[in-house]
Amino acid sequence: MNNFTFYNPTKLIFGKGQLSQLADQLAPYGNKILLVYGGGSIKRSGLYDQVVGILKENNKEVFELSGVEPNPRLTTVQRGVDICKTEGIDFILAVGGGSVIDCTKAISVGAKYDGDPWDIVTRKAIPTQAVPFGTVLTLAATGSEMNSGSVITNWETQEKYGWGSPLTFPVFSILDPENTYTVPKNQTIYGIVDMMSHVLEHYFHLEENTQFQDYMCESLLKTVMETGPKLVEDLENFEYRSTILYSGTMALNGMLNMGYQGDWATHNIEHAVSAVYDIPHGGGLAILFPNWMKHNLNVKPSRFKQLAVRVFGVDPEGKTDEEAGLEGIEKLREFWNSIGAPSTLADYDIDDSKLELMVDRAMARGEFGRFNLLKAEDVRAIYKASL
Repeated sequence: MNNFTFYNPTKLIFGKGQLSQLADQLAPYGNKILLVYGGGSIKRSGLYDQVVGILKENNKEVFELSGVEPNPRLTTVQRGVDICKTEGIDFILAVGGGSVIDCTKAISVGAKYDGDPWDIVTRKAIPTQAVPFGTVLTLAATGSEMNSGSVITNWETQEKYGWGSPLTFPVFSILDPENTYTVPKNQTIYGIVDMMSHVLEHYFHLEENTQFQDYMCESLLKTVMETGPKLVEDLENFEYRSTILYSGTMALNGMLNMGYQGDWATHNIEHAVSAVYDIPHGGGLAILFPNWMKHNLNVKPSRFKQLAVRVFGVDPEGKTDEEAGLEGIEKLREFWNSIGAPSTLADYDIDDSKLELMVDRAMARGEFGRFNLLKAEDVRAIYKASL
């Protein structure tokens, strides 16, 4: 385990009816609020009216940015930046899932930057200021409500990159499980895959003496695997929604990976796919992660065996580490298939016609992966196995 400093300034406000705290959380900030959201789901559910009502009652001047895409685009970020600069926005409120929050993070720093916000996403510029923002979460998936990371797509150039800054932690996040009731089954499934993938990205590392972190990761995976199938069949169950919502936050708020850094290659590989084809991120991860695991099984077979035995209940008796690990990988695939996740790129009508473009996009920042450094031929092999 390495030396580390843990820092997470986000105030997490969790539970039924917690939207009532919104006014108090906004009190320290100015009156010009940019409300950022996606499609019409928050209007259909009534959440939009509740939020706007609270803002109006507290004499806030509300500006709106709607239509944030599932893979938030640079053009939408720029629209938000323009509003912030033109109107002198004091605070940004993201009401939605991870895509809305990711977009808001880019807006928050872009509004205080003189150049193109894409410079920040591509790490050509380091932000030094940000408009403060908070979130009202409506989807359990990315963990963006309690971390500083963001992923933005430049559709014109077919590029999609993750980035982050200490300035882009939400100052508060309100999580009411009832606000996730309207999330449809397919998005619920993608969210389950996404949060499990975050834990798996943490899990595959080469540091020693991480027993406690391992058990935390394994416990979270087992909790999601126990609750996820129940939720998929009962979408308005408060208990199930609560467990999955909290799990998604804990999967990527820094608590699980103190003292080491995970791999994160699979996310980079998936970003290249959705940059080219605009598929759901969780769906792409469900397809790619087991194939990344198979490709890297021989790097540290004991790690895969440990996961297989502790999480997937594989009996290691009479099996090599590789055999036990492979059985665990197959059980992961079986679980994701059992809840309705895709297993091949063909499920999204993706063939090998743009394979080299995806490889090129994945390799844009050079070789990557901490568990195993991937070259272009590795990425190509994982894509081919995923077709």
